[in-house]
Amino acid sequence: MYDTFEMLEELLEQQQFELLIEENKIRLVYLMNDAVESFLIFDKVRLTGNYLEGYEGPLKSSLSEEDDQYVLSVWQGENVVTLFFENLDLEVYLYNYGEIGHFWVPGYEYLRQLEYRIAIARDKLEYLGEEFCTEEEEKLVQLADFPPLNYCCYPAVPAKYIVPKEEPWVPSEAAFETMEELAEEVKDRSLLRLLAFYKRFPKPVIARLVAGALHQNRHTAVIDLLTEKLKKEAAVYPNRSFGEKADQQLNSLLEKARMLQQNLAEQGVKAEVLREEPFTTARDSLDFQVFLMIWKKGWRNRKVEIKKLTEKM
Repeated sequence: MYDTFEMLEELLEQQQFELLIEENKIRLVYLMNDAVESFLIFDKVRLTGNYLEGYEGPLKSSLSEEDDQYVLSVWQGENVVTLFFENLDLEVYLYNYGEIGHFWVPGYEYLRQLEYRIAIARDKLEYLGEEFCTEEEEKLVQLADFPPLNYCCYPAVPAKYIVPKEEPWVPSEAAFETMEELAEEVKDRSLLRLLAFYKRFPKPVIARLVAGALHQNRHTAVIDLLTEKLKKEAAVYPNRSFGEKADQQLNSLLEKARMLQQNLAEQGVKAEVLREEPFTTARDSLDFQVFLMIWKKGWRNRKVEIKKLTEKM
């Protein structure tokens, strides 16, 4: 079970304090990514001082209990904001992330999408717990600790946005088990032999060797299986909704992409429709982007071409 006050302490230790102030509600952003939007809700809250929206400097904070209520004071530099509240609740919205695409780093984009989806689902598990994940998700996200597929080899975001972790090149036993199960399911014997060698010698140079193998045509079935499993699990959650008008505009753009996808399929070319969308809360604009990820088959390596359809909402 989650403890909202531990969550609050965790945020403040990470120097995170983003309030969403509405007429009858004050929320503190907890975990926000394409898979989940979650908030800590201050019950029967009263705020004093001026909250500096967009502040990015150092924070100091204190939490105390006085007269049957909690008092949270946060210093944003010299500015202080104080919240008086009676309880702290958690509000969570889960979303389908299996068709989300971000193409911030070029090259083998389909592997970078896998890295991204695994990473955000892993964050959901670590920050919110098992009740917010399916059993299959819990297994697949172990690949966040598999260097040939995680940010060590296929980062989805530029290096300046990567949060480093201790010993990132050390694979976990659970990650090996998950990858071996995938290879066994598609009967990829050569990959199983390579994984056994990597398991015996878990060094960065061998991890890079495995990473190189994952984009080869002969290991296509393993990557496709992993992609489909992640998409299947993500699809148990709803798509975001931005209101009737915006949803209609987004669906119109998606339909255009699907028509292009169908035209390519008739030519024997595989393409995948992906989208980039804002959060339902704390958004600046409704700027949707829809992509076609078109598969290319080289003589040895598998690649993709990315085509973007955009429309300002």
